[in-house]
Parts: sequence; C-alpha cells; structure tokens
Amino acid sequence: MGRTKLALFITVLLCGVGAFAYWLGTLSSPATATLDGDDTTTTVVTQESAAVNVNVQQTEQTTAIATPTTQENPTQTQQSTETNNESNSQVPANHLPLDDLATITNVANQPADPTHGRFTHFRVGNRNVKSMLADGDIVWVGTSGGVIRYDLENDTHRLFDNRSGLLANGIFHISKLKNKLAVGTYGGGLSLLDEQTQAWENYNIPDGLADAFVYDALESKNGDVWIATWSGANRVRGGNLKDTSKWDVFTVENTDSGLPNDWVYAMREDREGNIWFATEGGLARYKDDVWQNWSHDDGLGAPYELVRDQLQFDSDPSRVSDHHARQKVEQGLQNVDVAYNANYIVALTIDNEGVIWCGTWGGGLARFDGTTWKNYTVADGLPANHIFMLTTDEKGRLWIGTSKGLVRRDADGFTVFNQSDGLFAENIFSMTMANDGSMWVGSYGGVARLFDLL
Repeated sequence: MGRTKLALFITVLLCGVGAFAYWLGTLSSPATATLDGDDTTTTVVTQESAAVNVNVQQTEQTTAIATPTTQENPTQTQQSTETNNESNSQVPANHLPLDDLATITNVANQPADPTHGRFTHFRVGNRNVKSMLADGDIVWVGTSGGVIRYDLENDTHRLFDNRSGLLANGIFHISKLKNKLAVGTYGGGLSLLDEQTQAWENYNIPDGLADAFVYDALESKNGDVWIATWSGANRVRGGNLKDTSKWDVFTVENTDSGLPNDWVYAMREDREGNIWFATEGGLARYKDDVWQNWSHDDGLGAPYELVRDQLQFDSDPSRVSDHHARQKVEQGLQNVDVAYNANYIVALTIDNEGVIWCGTWGGGLARFDGTTWKNYTVADGLPANHIFMLTTDEKGRLWIGTSKGLVRRDADGFTVFNQSDGLFAENIFSMTMANDGSMWVGSYGGVARLFDLL
C-alpha cells in the first residue's frame, strides 16, 4: 500500500496541468482566452444548448476535443481506486474523446442564460471533479489537475495548482476552515488558502497529518478540526493547526477497532456535536470520547443477493488493489468478484431531521435513524446502486450522485436526472448550489451548471 501511494503521489506531482473549460450557450463565433501565465491558446466553438444530443463542431484548433453526445444508456466508468492514475483514467464507453492537454480555457463574454432548459458545460479533460464549493459569488471546482476559482459575477476564472503553492494537483476535497479555503489532495496533504494574501499553508505528515491523502475536513462546533485520511482520522484540538501538540490520530489500532477501517472517506457532525465517519469498513460515530460503529451485519447496505443482477459494471477494485482484496477477505466477500462491498461507504450526509445517509459501493443508499437501517436500491427507483455523492439543498431535499445519474429524493420517491437534463456525464461525484440559483454538478470530464433543477 505504501508503494502504491508513493507512486500515485509522484504521478500527481508531475501532472502539473490545469483544467479545460468549455462553454455551452447561445450560438456565436469562435472566441479565445487563456489563463494568465499559460501560453496555450485554444479556439472553442459554442452552440445552442438543446437538452438532448448536443454536438459541437470542431475546428483545427480543437482537434480531439468534443462534448459528450447524450446516450440513453451510457456505460459508466468505474470510480477510481488508489491504483488508478486519475489524469489518465479510462474514458467511459460511448463517450466522445476528451482533451488530454486539459489547458484551462474560457470563452469570454458568454454569460449563461438562466432560463428553463439552459445549461453550461465546463470541460476538465480526462479528470474527475471530486469536490466543489460555492462561496458567495465564487465557485471552487476541485479536479485531478488543480483547483479552479470561478467568479460568477464577472465570468472569470483562475487555476491553482502545484505552480501556485499546492503540493499536489489531484483534489479530493474543498471546504472552508477557519475562514480559509481548505483543499484535501492526493498525496500533497491538506492545503489552506488565504484569499487576501493568496498564500498557501501546507500541512502534511511531519505536521501530524495521519496520511498525505486527504479525503475530507470539517470544523466542529467546539472549534476542533477533523481531517479524514487513508490512514485514519485526525483531530486538531481547538483547530490550532500550527501547534503539532494539538494533533491527534485515530486509527483502528488505537481505538480498539472503534474506527472500523483506517481508510476514512467522509465525516459529518450531527446536531449534538457527535462526529460520524464513513470508512471502507462501515459507519463510525465518536461521541463523548467513545467510539461505536455499524457494518453490513447491522443492516448497512443491501445484501449482495438482492442487488447482484442490478449492478451495472463488474470492474472489481480488488482485482488490481491488494488493499481492496484484503478488505473483501476480511469482510467475507472474497467470492464476490464484481464491484460490490456494502461496508464501503463512499458518501455521507446528515439531513435536517438528523437522519444519517450513507452511499455505498454497490449496496445502494442506506438510511440510518440511530436505531434502524433502511436500504434503497434500483428496485426502489434509484438508477444505480453505486453512490458517489450525497448532499442536501436549502429546502432539505436529499440529492444523490450515482454511477448512472443525479437523483433527488422527493416525498413520493426518487426523481432521476441524466444527460438529457443537461448533466455533463452520468457518473456524479460532486455538487454545490450557487447563490445565483444555479446547481453545479461534477462528473468525469467536466461540470454542468444547471438553472432549472432546484
């Protein structure tokens, strides 16, 4: 596992390219713009954004650059594992070619038209958009090639990568900590940006970080900062990141298996101030210095026998990852050779009622009220059982990113959105709501900005 992480760390450090943005709006003549400090200029053609079968004409300057054509049932790409090179990950089947150079480019003076059926597409090349954050008039987009700062008011953007102060370009997480932008990276630790001074602070293993791969971070009500990594969870008491004596590390070993797995993917704080953890071995809660956890044996995730015929892809991470193979053996899944592990929680959120929602790897969507588990699968109206993203909107509605579309949970069931509704692609990794009423949805290869789904 150590060699795998080191190799991935080296890969992302060497991959110092940005993200290519494509604007899909009203028909216009080609326009060009370049990022400051980047000498690459790309011509982009814009075209009317019909909701279905969007095709973009290519010029000589945009050879091998195209938007995806809507498919009724596109085959989805497997979510990246720690052995994948995110910058060169496999393009989904039936997906038109994406730009390998991924130089960030924007079409100037093309404001989005916020009317029904209109949407904007931003392309980021062969990369996943794992995290986004709307903060006032700014939307931050985390890609496998750096962080993009997009200004809604003046339609400008800027790329931050390892040339700007980050230690790695691959981005897992974006949030706010202590009024600074917090960025969790692949192999570069945790980085904080002071937007006033434009200076980055980087925190890594020598500072007390459990691992250089950071998946999540949050500031709790009592001022503590929690950090989710691939080698356990950190707590920084009082949020004093500069004081190494304030850093604690929680692992399977030192919690007596209270934290069920050291690979922590997400964290949330409930109304009582308890911290919940999504791991590869199940759900955990830290309450009053006591750890408790729940697994598939307790009801987390639908049984394999129930979902076996519903799984849309059979690429099993355990075939290429010793870590995942060992996990399946430990959890009695060694005879399951497809992409299924109900204990593997990829996404986590807590709704306004205090209900815990877990997105699993093939076991569907799990609901936990503190006592009882209920699982939702394709049979209940979900488009897929691989859940990559969970969040709630200002109305308290749950949004679910799956391997086959975006889902909104309504009072009477689930409403599914796909490329015909304006999504860039149907594997949904991230989402945020901007103050202009638009919804930003991150996928493999790009971002969709939508105005009529909220």
